[in-house]
Amino acid sequence: MSLNLKITLMKKLLLIKEIYLEGFRNLGNIILEKYFKIFAWFSFIMFFIVLYAFIYRIATGFPFD
Repeated sequence: MSLNLKITLMKKLLLIKEIYLEGFRNLGNIILEKYFKIFAWFSFIMFFIVLYAFIYRIATGFPFD
């Protein structure tokens, strides 16, 4: 292989690498943002279910011994 062909091939590989890294750079942030948003909503819903159950137990006269 000639030197010019090797240099051209290396430039193409570096360009592909850069495109690949740029494409997936923000993907991790998006996934984490969506995960924490879903986790927050799930936590709020679970908290309100527990709060409802506690209030229901108080309203029905459940003895907390």
